[in-house]
Amino acid sequence: MPRIAYVNGRYVDHGEAVVHVEDRGYQFADGVYEVVHLFRNRLIDLEPHLDRLGRSLDELDMAWPIHRSALHVAMREIIRRNRFATGLVYIQVTRGVAPRDHKFPKDVRSSLVMTVRAIPEFLDDMRENGVAVITLEDIRWARRDIKSVSLLPNVLGKQAAAAADVYEAWMYDGEGMVTEGTSSNAWIISGDGVLITRAADHDILQGITRQAILQLAQEMNISFEERSFSVEEAYNAREAFMSNSSHFVTPVTRIDDRVIANGIPGSLSAALHSRYVEFMSEFPKIS
Repeated sequence: MPRIAYVNGRYVDHGEAVVHVEDRGYQFADGVYEVVHLFRNRLIDLEPHLDRLGRSLDELDMAWPIHRSALHVAMREIIRRNRFATGLVYIQVTRGVAPRDHKFPKDVRSSLVMTVRAIPEFLDDMRENGVAVITLEDIRWARRDIKSVSLLPNVLGKQAAAAADVYEAWMYDGEGMVTEGTSSNAWIISGDGVLITRAADHDILQGITRQAILQLAQEMNISFEERSFSVEEAYNAREAFMSNSSHFVTPVTRIDDRVIANGIPGSLSAALHSRYVEFMSEFPKIS
């Protein structure tokens, strides 16, 4: 069955989905996006994702392409047409199509593109054995809290990780403090069992999965701190993991050339992953 994409009000074959050559997302990266996890026919944390989309649009003075309620309908329809039970729904909004000029165009309608792709429910090897990451300098712009489609530094970081034969790259600022991964939030667990992740400000993206994990940690009576931590502190952590909408809580067992603790996923990471899977199952199924 062919995949179906949504492009500005039309459902089209994925292989024939196109945008105009002067779409500002293509020419200026003048756009934002969201990725929503579809788990067993449930849209996970949809409203927080759309809230963040709205915030990104507001920060860039960009209009919603359609009403939020209409976006709900379009998302469900593209899921229905693609017939995936578990996957990722990608939403991209750009400022629209206009003759190339750095200034904002007038009287231009925002563009909306959506796609869905299937993914495995769980990557057992990642969960059971953990993944390795490298660290590198964070060279991104200063407004990382906006989920912009301008991801070239992230692409370079992810490629550096691939060249090093590891899964992810954790970036650090000018003071050697970890910001986040190229496509994930970064977490460690201290020697005394405190869960630590960087506070959500302009330096990182406020991950929706990150927010959920903090809520679940509170429910589970896990002590946590939202603060910066150094690469050196990460090397010496009891546990480390990364989080995002694709892989939830993924243990990190090696950072650069340093094995974390005993080199196997820790109990707290495993407990948070299990609780997050339960959390996803609490969302209603798409009717």
